[in-house]
Amino acid sequence: MNNEAIEKAKEHFGNILEKQLQRVENMKKGEEWIDYKSLDKIIIGIVGGDGIGPYIAKEAQSILEFLLKEELENGKIEFKVIEGLTIENRAAQMKAIPDDVLEEIKKCHVVLKGPTTTPRKGDPWPNIESANVAMRKALDLFANIRPIKVPKEDVDWIFFRENTEDTYVLGSEGINVTDDLAIDFKVITTQGTDRIARLAFEYAKKNGINRVTIVTKANVVKTTDGKFLKIGYDIAKEYPEIQCDDWYIDIMTAKLIDPKRRTGFKVVILPNLYGDILTDEAAEFQGGVGTAGSANIGKRYSMFEAIHGSAPRMVKEGRAQYADPSSMIRAGAMLLRHIGLEERARNLEMALDICGQLEKKLSITGRPGGATGKELSDYIMDTLKDPELEKRWQSYQ
Repeated sequence: MNNEAIEKAKEHFGNILEKQLQRVENMKKGEEWIDYKSLDKIIIGIVGGDGIGPYIAKEAQSILEFLLKEELENGKIEFKVIEGLTIENRAAQMKAIPDDVLEEIKKCHVVLKGPTTTPRKGDPWPNIESANVAMRKALDLFANIRPIKVPKEDVDWIFFRENTEDTYVLGSEGINVTDDLAIDFKVITTQGTDRIARLAFEYAKKNGINRVTIVTKANVVKTTDGKFLKIGYDIAKEYPEIQCDDWYIDIMTAKLIDPKRRTGFKVVILPNLYGDILTDEAAEFQGGVGTAGSANIGKRYSMFEAIHGSAPRMVKEGRAQYADPSSMIRAGAMLLRHIGLEERARNLEMALDICGQLEKKLSITGRPGGATGKELSDYIMDTLKDPELEKRWQSYQ
C-alpha cells in the first residue's frame, strides 16, 4: 500500500514541478513595466469582495472620487465597479476567481479590492483557493508592499513581501500521502527573489533610505530560505550605499516590539508567509490591521487592498456599517502614488494620520456607539479640504 501511495505522491509532485518550471520560464521572458503617464485613460477597478468588503470599499471609492474629481470629469480616469467576487459566487462556480470576474479585472490598469473570505476546514463553503492568492498568480502581482507609519513613535517601515512563491503559492496543492502523512510544499526561485529584492533596493535608493533588512529562517530552512537570503545579499552588492543586514523571522518578531531596536528598521524584504505574519504584527503599532493597506504590484497589473479579512461575523450581527475603512483608504493612497499622483497620495496619508492617530476626534470600535465608516470617511474628506493640511499635520510631529 505504501508503494502505491508513494508513486501517487511522486506523480503529484512531478506535476507541480512541471508547472513551477514553466512559471520560471515565463519569468525569464520578462515584461516591461506599464507607463501610466503614456495612457490616455487609467481604468481603476473597484472590487468590493464580501463580508465587510463592499462597505469599506464604498468609503474608499468616495474619497478617491473626491480627490480625482477633475480627472473623472475630463475622462483621464474611469472607475469600473466589478461585482461577483463574493464567496457565494466563487463557491457556486467552484473557482477562486470566476472567469467573467477575472476578465473584467484584466480590463483595468489598477484595482482597489475589498477583503474576500477564504474557506477553511469546518466552514460551510467548499475548499476553494484564496481569491487573493489566485489573483496574485493570475496577474503576476509579485510584490506585496505594506507600509506602516506611527509618527509619534518614529516608526516608518515598509515591507516588501514576495507574493507569488513560498508556501502560499502551493498552499492548495499539498498531498495526503497516507492517512498518517500530509505534505505541503514551499517554492523559491531565483527570478522571483531577484525581482522582489531589486524592487526593495530600488525603492530604498529612490527614497534616500540607507538600510534594507532581509528576513528568513535560513538557518533551518536551508535550501529555499537559504536561496532567498543569498540572492538578497548578491543584489545588495549593487547598492554599496545601502546597509544590508538579515534577521531570522522568530527574533524579528521580537525586535519589532523592542523600542530600542524597532525604529532602526526601514525597508524589509521577506518571503510570502513570513511577510504575512510580520506585517500583521507591525500593523498593531499603527492601530491594528484595520488601519493598514497594502499594494500588490506587477509590471502590467496592480491591486491595492486592506490587509485584514472579510469579518463575516460583523455582517451577520448587523455591524458592517461600523467597520473601519482606514485600511482600504490607505490602500487608495498607495494606488494614487502608484499611478503618479504623489501629492494627492501624501495629502491623503496626512489626513489619515490626523484623523486616525493624531487628533482622533472619532473612535471606530466596530460596534454601535462608535463611529461609522461613513462618518470617518466624511471626517477625512473634511480634513483634506483644509488649506493648512500640512501645517496641521506638522504641528503633531
